[in-house]
Amino acid sequence: MPVCVLVLNERDAAESLVTSLRDAGTHLLRVALVAPDAEPTSSGGPTAERIDDVDLLNPSLARNRRQRSMSRWLMPFGFLAGATFTQITTLDTFARFGTIGEVVIGGLLGLGSGLMGSYAAAASVPSDNEDGVRILRNRHKENSWLLLLETRPGVELPWTLVQKVRPQQVVRLSEL
Repeated sequence: MPVCVLVLNERDAAESLVTSLRDAGTHLLRVALVAPDAEPTSSGGPTAERIDDVDLLNPSLARNRRQRSMSRWLMPFGFLAGATFTQITTLDTFARFGTIGEVVIGGLLGLGSGLMGSYAAAASVPSDNEDGVRILRNRHKENSWLLLLETRPGVELPWTLVQKVRPQQVVRLSEL
């Protein structure tokens, strides 16, 4: 999904832009207003979120999501690989548990290896949005408001409305 994040000086500009976009009929899949740490998150208008609660702006949440996704296929594959390895080798490491117990223990060790592999792989794969997220987190530390706008694929924001609020910066995040 196309995601655009605007860096703004004040909350009123963000609220007026969201209202203008809705009045213009722009269909937004997601709107998230991120307040600076020094500002209150609610003041009559839409509730602002903390930056760590927005998954697109929090690298650790994205890494955890990648890890869970990878573990769904690495753990069963690891179990099968461990059980197969135990069957095809002549090693009797767990022979005291019987032939079935030995295969199950080998499979469980493979399952654990798959889990460890999912953590290692998720940590080693950088996100396409890493540079953009770093820029946005730095602007957030400088007490700027962030307005995340997500549209449907192929739908562009009306840039004339966006330019009326005079954003400090516009950061486009790649599709996720």
